[in-house]
Amino acid sequence: MDFGLVLQTDPPASRVISLMQRAEDNGFSYGWTFDSAVLWQEPFVIYSQVLANTTRLKVGPMVTNPGTRTWEVTASTFATLNDMFGNRTVCGIGRGDSAMRVAGRKPNTLARISDAMKVIRALAGGREADLGGGTVVRFPWIKPGAELPVWMAAYGPKALRMAGEEADGFILQLADLYLTEYMVRAVKDAAVAAGRDPGEVTVCVAAPAYVTEDDSPAALAHAREQCRWFGGMVGNHVADLVSKYGEHSAAVPDELTDYIKARQGYDYSHHGRAGNPDTQFVPDEIVDRFCLIGPVEKHVEKLNALRALGVDQFAVYDMHDAQEAVIDAYGSRVIPAVNG
Repeated sequence: MDFGLVLQTDPPASRVISLMQRAEDNGFSYGWTFDSAVLWQEPFVIYSQVLANTTRLKVGPMVTNPGTRTWEVTASTFATLNDMFGNRTVCGIGRGDSAMRVAGRKPNTLARISDAMKVIRALAGGREADLGGGTVVRFPWIKPGAELPVWMAAYGPKALRMAGEEADGFILQLADLYLTEYMVRAVKDAAVAAGRDPGEVTVCVAAPAYVTEDDSPAALAHAREQCRWFGGMVGNHVADLVSKYGEHSAAVPDELTDYIKARQGYDYSHHGRAGNPDTQFVPDEIVDRFCLIGPVEKHVEKLNALRALGVDQFAVYDMHDAQEAVIDAYGSRVIPAVNG
């Protein structure tokens, strides 16, 4: 199993770079960041420094979207980084939750994501792409061998199907075993139905991880409070699904929708941060199901279960009060136990 580190690009950028270096030193192979131009610093600028200060780490957004940048600009940015550092980027893409909403826009449609994925992948790989209206372009400076995997974030049935049909990878932002099995199966089945080898679709599960010294009530309570924000972030996407498909729909499992009944609103100024006041509706059970908390052996147990469900990478959301400690614990004890 591969391991990734997910950060927000809060200033100073030097700290983001330092944590990514620490992750690589501890056996992580991917470095991800949020991509919301209003809320955080520009990630692609920081990626260039992360790549320059590491040797193997692959980097990318979790996730960008097709609405905040034109597609040829996105493709050129990835392709330039790959030309400089050797195919070490991945394009994670989705509808655009915080990035679009804080700018007063609606998240993108699936049709727009589909078109964008095709254009970005083709241009970054040195091929021609139609930007719309018959305008076909190609980057003349792309060298042979250039490539850009495009991984799609998804929750709902239509998005899961599209990920299986079109994406190089599937990003699932929760670590619940039941829901992971349900959604990975949906993606793989869609790949087969589209005539693809389901093994070609990389599966990445991303969720907060918090390593405690023991499983005492006090230690677990603190870990839950540091990770409760995640249930609120996922709740934004679930609320969209409930709005579209209804509260109890065969299209979306009740296990995913039941917990947001007490959700009152959401302020993106606290997005993805420990102590988010808008996430108190998230019960302890959801934190335990969606995240990895507890002593090392609990992390190893859940990661082995995720791998058995077809997960290829676990990406650690590291937004809490123990960033270095979790990176080090994973490097010294968790990753060797899982991959040993």
